[in-house]
Amino acid sequence: MHEAILKTVLGDFYAQDKHYGSAYLGDQCFDSETKVDVISPNTGQKFVSISHAQPDVIENVINSAKTEFYHWRSVPAPQRGELVRLFAEKARAAKHQLATIISLESGKPFQESLGEVQELIDVCDFAVGLSRQLYGLTIATERPNHRMMEQWHPIGPVVIITAFNFPMAVWAWNATLSLICGNSIIWKPSSQTPLSALACHRLLLSAIKKFGGNAELSSIVFGEKTQVEQLVDHKDIALVSATGSCAMGRAVNCRVAARLGRTLLELGGNNAMIVCPSADLELAIRAITFSALGTSGQRCTTLRRLIVHSSLKYQVLTKLEAIYNTVSIGDPFDGLNLMGPLINQQAIDSMKVSINTAISQGGKLITGGERVSNLSNKGKEEHGFYITPAIVDIDPQADIVQQETFAPLLYVHSYDSLDQAIAIQNSVCQGLSSAIFTKDMAEAEIFVSAKGSDCGLVNVNMGTSGAEIGGAFGGEKDTGGGRESGSDAWKSYMRRMTNTINYGSELPLAQGINFDMPKGD
Repeated sequence: MHEAILKTVLGDFYAQDKHYGSAYLGDQCFDSETKVDVISPNTGQKFVSISHAQPDVIENVINSAKTEFYHWRSVPAPQRGELVRLFAEKARAAKHQLATIISLESGKPFQESLGEVQELIDVCDFAVGLSRQLYGLTIATERPNHRMMEQWHPIGPVVIITAFNFPMAVWAWNATLSLICGNSIIWKPSSQTPLSALACHRLLLSAIKKFGGNAELSSIVFGEKTQVEQLVDHKDIALVSATGSCAMGRAVNCRVAARLGRTLLELGGNNAMIVCPSADLELAIRAITFSALGTSGQRCTTLRRLIVHSSLKYQVLTKLEAIYNTVSIGDPFDGLNLMGPLINQQAIDSMKVSINTAISQGGKLITGGERVSNLSNKGKEEHGFYITPAIVDIDPQADIVQQETFAPLLYVHSYDSLDQAIAIQNSVCQGLSSAIFTKDMAEAEIFVSAKGSDCGLVNVNMGTSGAEIGGAFGGEKDTGGGRESGSDAWKSYMRRMTNTINYGSELPLAQGINFDMPKGD
């Protein structure tokens, strides 16, 4: 059944031998001699193989993207929105097939994969409406018979670097806004999820064909560090939008800054939730569970630090331990399973190292951290990357707490005053998402004020994950400061121009400067 879905969604890109190329320039496929196996997190077995793009192919992709940008920028923005609308139609029709591909490659539970595809569709709708609202400003000028205004214009080819955990939605955040803003796009997806990228790319190409556009408006490059460096170093790339770890983002930012280029960074999160004495505990426990275990703890907004009032700590830990010990883990296509696998063996190893380090730094393992086997629907054991979620009671000052472990590992701290809780919340280097559970209006208002959370996402009586596309998504500090998707995030994909127009017969200067030329005899 899954193979039939791949054939349908990938179309001409489908490979009988399960080997896919190194780059896709529009509808052209390029390959190289290298073959890199992609391991399924669900089974631990080879899923497909891909190649990594060679330098000459990447140069070709960039040159084509630049050429197509010169055409696309002249297409009226509402017409560019029509292309995104056509793409959304195709995504709606293929929603279940696209979700299946996500779960096959990333191990994300199928219901969450459906939610991710819906997020892709939603941001398309947002972008279509936005294509008629790329507005500037008219500004009062101090000079008579002058008009001053701001305009926004396309910037050029945009490189989009995405991670495995949201292999379609994060690309859609960037791609749809880039397209309606008038830019061509080059996608460097995670090597863990190449088919998710190819599926979206093919649907977009189908929409471009129906629209009557040029297929080279969109391209894909597969690779790792070497390929990324060539892309981000290139002077013709106007914007690099990168989603991933703080270390990756720091490296990308340094290289792009060296050529005075522009970046949009959405990096790691070390997200916390405060549970106050007045909190609705039943609601809080539900939010903790999904925030900590959704996508098997592999969201950038995953709850990693729980800050509980000392009067509630024992009660909360007892409830969470009971839930964690009964969490169903296994095949992501089985609706009874709350958690699927981690993405690879490295993720398993990293989680175990973090647990052991936490214990060595005075932490107490409450539960979890054990490798488990998955039984397939036929009762056959499959050796995917499954592990039980873990809770560690630890001092918030422990060094390990500063690190984000991309796995279902939750650190629990206690506090006595709200000021102390906020200080703990803000004590890490990352600043993506945060939450507080309280019925006290003053506590809620303080948390969302300048004296409260220092994160880009600040929630009250809801978890740290599950952001809507209407609000700009991103964080502060080591999270990178970028904003994607909603609100005025579109400005990241455009350049600003201030125009001053003199429609009079005099030449007055600003600030009252008098610079009259001497008159002749």
